[in-house]
Amino acid sequence: MGRKILVFGGTRGTGLEAIKLLVAGGDQVTVMVRPTSDRSGLEPLDVNIVEGDALDGADVEAAFAAAEPDAVINSLGGKRGEPRPDLEGTISIVDAAEAAGVRRLVMVTAVGAGDSADALSPNAWKFLGPIIELKTQAEDRVTGSKLDYTILRPGGMGSDPATGTAIRTEDHSVMGMINRADLGRLVVECLDDDSTIGHIYHATDPEIDEQPPLQRGEPLGTGPKP
Repeated sequence: MGRKILVFGGTRGTGLEAIKLLVAGGDQVTVMVRPTSDRSGLEPLDVNIVEGDALDGADVEAAFAAAEPDAVINSLGGKRGEPRPDLEGTISIVDAAEAAGVRRLVMVTAVGAGDSADALSPNAWKFLGPIIELKTQAEDRVTGSKLDYTILRPGGMGSDPATGTAIRTEDHSVMGMINRADLGRLVVECLDDDSTIGHIYHATDPEIDEQPPLQRGEPLGTGPKP
């Protein structure tokens, strides 16, 4: 029997891609899902679903109690018009993990957070500044915790099929594109590799020869969505 993994932000994007790989590898996956979220991507998968909101600390604690996880993946993000859970959700996850004695956490944030501010163009900062600040504070909560964390920072993200050529690097000046399916693979690889504990990586695909639209000065969308 595989590990027990609890996932936040797993109904779409990177989180869902990571879940597919975890399930295929024999891990027991529990996903916390808001009652209003589209769970169609999870329905074909053998996962346990716990309803709740990452902005509610009691819901997060209940998810930990239900899953009894060995490790946690935090891929929380948000859409325009929604309250963003990047910071408050992360605080709730870290608090609940520490209380439950769960040590291992892999989290997805974004290029621009923490010491990588200079990797974003002025135009990207114009549109993403408030989001990046939340992600920076979320990283600070994690790095200041007792958890065995790994943080992955993607730049621009696409939804094409996995290329298999994406990499992680500790060069925090790197800013590029990566497909969510490849980022999901990197999340699982970090979870499997204890040598990544305590490290912050930038995630990019050197075979995608383009910069994210916002980085090029094209104000499209609202930035990275894990």
